[in-house]
Amino acid sequence: MKYEIKTGGVKMIQIDGKYNVWTKKVGNSATKMLTLHGGPGATHEYFECFEDFLPQEGIEFYYYDQLGSAYSDQPKDKSLWNVDRFRDEVEQVRVALGLDSFYLFGQSWGGMLGIEYALKYQHHLKALIISNMTSSINSYVRYVNELRHKFPREIIETWEKYEAAGQYNAPEYEEAVFKNFYMKHLCTIDPWPEPVARAFKHLNTDVYNTMQGPNEFVVTGNFKDWDTWNDLQSIMIPTLLIVGRQDTMSVEDIQKMGQLIPNSRVVVCENGSHISMYDDQETYFRELLKFIKDVETSKLSK
Repeated sequence: MKYEIKTGGVKMIQIDGKYNVWTKKVGNSATKMLTLHGGPGATHEYFECFEDFLPQEGIEFYYYDQLGSAYSDQPKDKSLWNVDRFRDEVEQVRVALGLDSFYLFGQSWGGMLGIEYALKYQHHLKALIISNMTSSINSYVRYVNELRHKFPREIIETWEKYEAAGQYNAPEYEEAVFKNFYMKHLCTIDPWPEPVARAFKHLNTDVYNTMQGPNEFVVTGNFKDWDTWNDLQSIMIPTLLIVGRQDTMSVEDIQKMGQLIPNSRVVVCENGSHISMYDDQETYFRELLKFIKDVETSKLSK
């Protein structure tokens, strides 16, 4: 007697011929979404709130921990941590999951990766969702430093003291960054929701430091020159752009992206920060689900 082995939706996928990455299907529907988490080097865990909103609206979605992230292999080869390889990893995952004409959702670094994927592989996509990500790292650095300089002088001086000494891992510095900048612009809920705290706890700093740098406003990693402003007009699929009013990304930048991408919609979460799927959850998921419904009913077409 033959029977199908059940795995709770979990599937390990081999990429680059030798590494394994973790995926998990949630729900069962013809409408499918692949999620790309932030970081780089974070995990899918802070997307767990999706389970309360998507499946019951007929959306099947996939968690996916990128190579180097908690549930996937974590090789020590730093040459693996670059934008091009991660983009092509997404394509390998798509093929292994049998996805086509699907929604690609990316948040923060995942949004950057989503843009990169769409620029090369948009013929596989039904629509693109770029959450909390601008179109260039230079734009991000400019704005995040504007935010930084709005803090009281004594806080800025504390940051600068440790940065000048290169002591980014000093407990006093990390606490000063977290209590001030992160609590205002990454997630404003105090304490952070458990899935968010867990994802940050599991951050692979080797990946993060190689590509980003020491923290959210010191960008020295290998993607510091990333820029797609001149490429956005070639993204022809329906695209949703989401940003929080207190985000580390500029609302004006996201609105500019909406003007450049031909078939796009911009949503501003007025009560949200960088992880606005938590601190402006009502707006975030209402507009996300509305976008998907409009694409499915051809109010936004490919």
